[in-house]
Amino acid sequence: MDRATAPSQLSGAEGGFGPLRAFIAIGAVLVLLITGFAWHSVDSLISNIERIGGLGLGGGRDGAVDILLVGVDSRTDAHGNPLSTGERALLHAGDEVGTNTDTIVLIRVPNDGRSATAISIPRDSYVDLPGMGKGKINSAYGATKEAQRLKLIKQGVSEADAEKQSTQAGRQALIKTVSNLTGITVDHYAEVSLLGFVLLTDAVGGVDVCLNNPVDEWMSGADFRAGRQKLDGPEALSFVRQRHDLPRGDLDRIVRQQVFMAQLVGQVLSAKTLGNPGKLKNLSDAVGRTVVLDDDWDVLAFLQQLKDLTGGQVSFETIPVADLNDTTSDGESVVRVDPKAVAAYVAGLVDGKSADHGEPTIDPASVSVSVFNASGVGGLAGQVAHALRAKGFQEGLVGNYTGPAVTGSRVLAVNTSNPKAKAVAQALGGLTIVSDASMSPDSVSVVLASDYSGPGSAAGRMFDFSGTSSTATPVPPAPPIDAGQNGPKCVN
Repeated sequence: MDRATAPSQLSGAEGGFGPLRAFIAIGAVLVLLITGFAWHSVDSLISNIERIGGLGLGGGRDGAVDILLVGVDSRTDAHGNPLSTGERALLHAGDEVGTNTDTIVLIRVPNDGRSATAISIPRDSYVDLPGMGKGKINSAYGATKEAQRLKLIKQGVSEADAEKQSTQAGRQALIKTVSNLTGITVDHYAEVSLLGFVLLTDAVGGVDVCLNNPVDEWMSGADFRAGRQKLDGPEALSFVRQRHDLPRGDLDRIVRQQVFMAQLVGQVLSAKTLGNPGKLKNLSDAVGRTVVLDDDWDVLAFLQQLKDLTGGQVSFETIPVADLNDTTSDGESVVRVDPKAVAAYVAGLVDGKSADHGEPTIDPASVSVSVFNASGVGGLAGQVAHALRAKGFQEGLVGNYTGPAVTGSRVLAVNTSNPKAKAVAQALGGLTIVSDASMSPDSVSVVLASDYSGPGSAAGRMFDFSGTSSTATPVPPAPPIDAGQNGPKCVN
């Protein structure tokens, strides 16, 4: 049982879900790396990039330039030329035809260009697909493309034209899907192939990584010693693909991908790369062969805007999810997400302020939070209070809830716009805020219902990388991974 009794609280709307730091995308480095060409020979880079139009993009009207980066597992390069047999073998790509967008990242760059945040969207996020009903977000591009291709072929359109038009439809569907999920108008589109990941890694002379233990896993090809080491492109692909024989499976693979991308971005933005004409040439060749951009993007102007960007101002985040292990009525495994919570989270990732409301970041130490348990799970309020303390919040009352029945977890405050309540809601994975006129202006309370799966819950502990869910003395959560850290972080 929890150790206090809560005062009566008002009931309200349903809400609540747990966060997950999922994998950071292969394509997340793309726009960040080409900043290095802004004051070098950028003309050749720009001229080599494949351009596309008619995607229905926006124009940075919400306080940031929003770039959708898509990693495509394709058997062709950016210009539609088939990969060689050796390249397909290098990527472990078979002969099957398909367009998989397993990497989907939204990069937010405030209009002043001072920072960049790469927000990963899990590939299995279960969302509304334009004209197709519910489905995994990574199917929006491929499924739309194939349906449109078959339709055009039946209409007598040539294979080549059907391929081109259906690819355009697939891209448009994915852009619309991401916009609907995040509440953000996508301003620019960038697409990079899996081959691009290998070529970019080799272009910077390899990327440093660090392993806690040696690994030898045949399915991914990962065969590495313990400690710090430099990986070339093919080795790097094995490094970020491995999930078997790791202590936490996919969770350890997620961490590997995050630290690898942070290190790659840091190396690209370093003087050793930007001051080396040979490496710049290799980067230009890699980008030209494996990257597609929208044709309305004035890349030169954008690069000039980012001229002062450094690795420490590049951070890697992931949208919150409601349930990592959800299933559909057909038994398909999916990741459940709440579009409202995702939109609120994404809007707040512009220089610490909401793009829509300009609200300041709240210091957790200034917020006292009372936590009440309405879930029926013994001790949950104490565990969540512990997680909040570890995040820097002050502890208020902790106990069992005695108010009217609630149908979903929520944060209570005098009004839903209370910035302290918003800080608590975000720390717990995006809980719904419900107004309670009986509360004082500075009071914030949390009511935990049976749907709660955030920090401090059993589900939250499964996917907690920071150590904040332990029952031992609380420790501060790990800082977000950024591209300015000194050397690679050692991981499993």
